Amino acid sequence: MERQADGTFAGHTSPAYANMVGPFGGISAAQAMNAVLLHPDRLGEPVSLTINFAAALEPGPFLVAARAARTNRSTQHWIIEVLQGGQTVLTGTAFTALRRDTWSVDEEPMPVCPAPDLVPLGQGPIPMEWVKRYEMRPMEGAMPQVWDGSGESSLTRLWVRDNPARALDFASLTALCDVFFPRVFVRRATLVPIGTVTMTIYFHADLAQLQASGSGYLLGQVRAQAFRNGYFDHTAQLWSEAGVLLATTQQLVYYKN
Repeated sequence: MERQADGTFAGHTSPAYANMVGPFGGISAAQAMNAVLLHPDRLGEPVSLTINFAAALEPGPFLVAARAARTNRSTQHWIIEVLQGGQTVLTGTAFTALRRDTWSVDEEPMPVCPAPDLVPLGQGPIPMEWVKRYEMRPMEGAMPQVWDGSGESSLTRLWVRDNPARALDFASLTALCDVFFPRVFVRRATLVPIGTVTMTIYFHADLAQLQASGSGYLLGQVRAQAFRNGYFDHTAQLWSEAGVLLATTQQLVYYKN
């Protein structure tokens, strides 16, 4: 993205990006996050991000507007909007802060899993462009190979990283927080129309901890908690290979029975 004279950021959605079952929401969220990261007035590092998907991005140019709604001594609150063709397609809020050393503990333990090189790559093909951008090694709860309604659990655990591999930063971590397939697919082994309505990410790691992760794998764990009246949620965690809980995330997803 490029910063414009009015303070907005200009981007462009390619046909390859949009030629999916709707664009990959993780990339849209990462672009919104990047507008805050690139803003000259930013204070501190991202602590949380909430994205609301009003519509899917289409092929073509778009604008991202990010403004600091309130700045305190060590915290900052942001309002974000993505516009395309004069219409709002995404809204969001972000919270950044100057982090300081405190007593720390990861209450959610990293699951005991085999090393990434001992887990085979997930089976395909899955006809979505964004899937090619990630190396996924599922250990539990992979995408069903047969759509026969035989699913029993929404839990998925997998190793994942960018493809090609790249050093982890806040923008790429934002996108990785949306790498999980819709829970209704896994739970029901049935394809139904879906769309993420809103997602929130809590960044527990600072930049130094992300940099320590390098281009290694992240361990992702995700499960739904309820499917009801056309919506389901999911809660996910992402750990580094060293066992540091980097981020937790929640989503609310529309589905049609």
